[in-house]
Amino acid sequence: MSGIYIHIPFCKRACHYCDFHFSTNSSQMEVMVSAICKELELRKDFLGSDQIIKTVYFGGGTPSLVPTDLLKKIMQQISTYYETDLEEVTLEANPDDLSDKNLEEWKALGIDRLSIGIQTFDENVLRFYNRAHTREESLLAIQRAKAAGFGKLSIDLIYGFPAMDHGIFLADLDIALEQDPGHISSYCLTVEPKTVLGNWEMKGKFQSATEDFAAEQFEILLDRLEGAGYIQYEISNFGKPGNFALHNTNYWKSVPYLGIGPSAHSYDGKNRGANIANNARYIRGMENGPSPYTAETLAGADRVNEYILTSLRTIWGLDINLVSSLSGVDFMAKKAKLLDKLYSEQLVLLKDNHLFLTRKGKFLADSIAASLFIG
Repeated sequence: MSGIYIHIPFCKRACHYCDFHFSTNSSQMEVMVSAICKELELRKDFLGSDQIIKTVYFGGGTPSLVPTDLLKKIMQQISTYYETDLEEVTLEANPDDLSDKNLEEWKALGIDRLSIGIQTFDENVLRFYNRAHTREESLLAIQRAKAAGFGKLSIDLIYGFPAMDHGIFLADLDIALEQDPGHISSYCLTVEPKTVLGNWEMKGKFQSATEDFAAEQFEILLDRLEGAGYIQYEISNFGKPGNFALHNTNYWKSVPYLGIGPSAHSYDGKNRGANIANNARYIRGMENGPSPYTAETLAGADRVNEYILTSLRTIWGLDINLVSSLSGVDFMAKKAKLLDKLYSEQLVLLKDNHLFLTRKGKFLADSIAASLFIG
């Protein structure tokens, strides 16, 4: 079982918080899709002949900007060169792209899951983030998607926007739960250096929320979504039963996947690598070489530590026996002193030979995982 991720590196405009790879110049959309199709052909053996593709994920960037005929070319290329038994095909979309025509065409292509980048329903914050849509477009997008028969919907929300109180985020949650998409991904606003917000912060024009403020909103998020029947199956992802994202779940469970497009990452079960994060050089590499893909051999400790980092973030937890097997050391003995400290601080718990983060520990997930790294 494997998945294919397709990175579409184009957006209408640059959101002030985003540091993903994209371009606001979409004049080379057709050339890029041709390069993506070429890479799908060239890397058809990456996952091995025994791997069946179960999921496809169009991410970016803004995949909903791609004309349907070009999306169709990509889907046809996948079916030509890969054995497929698709259980989920996800398209990331901005609310302003969810026209009735697009929805009908996407569904006809086999796309059955939409991840809608709403971020907030507050008009002032949307403008601050430099988002291209409005609150009304967000609400219409959800309603249109449901009416078009998309039973698998996810919306993105950002928490941690600096404000006098939690009113904005509480209102966002009220509206989101009223719409009840079935899946909500929620991430803390993080200021990255090479973004507009990063530049503003460096110049003293913007000040991030305090850690305590963000932690309070994380607690609110957990309370509200749990109360509405959503399960936190990964730190930032919440779904009702039957609505977990299959593609992303496979990432967290270390299932092999192929990443196609500039900046896309791949993992074959042992090693990983990434394509160059440059549109022009990616296209040239597909046309004339050299390959835009750089492989990275994961040393034993790196592979174990990556598993620790991802597994601790999930509802399935960290398998103690697996870590010991992969590392060749007795994990419980090696980390006994640290684990006793984490137990006493009520940050982790042990059940059925699996290590889980407590509610208190979830806000410190990355630092806890790092402290448990091997080597």
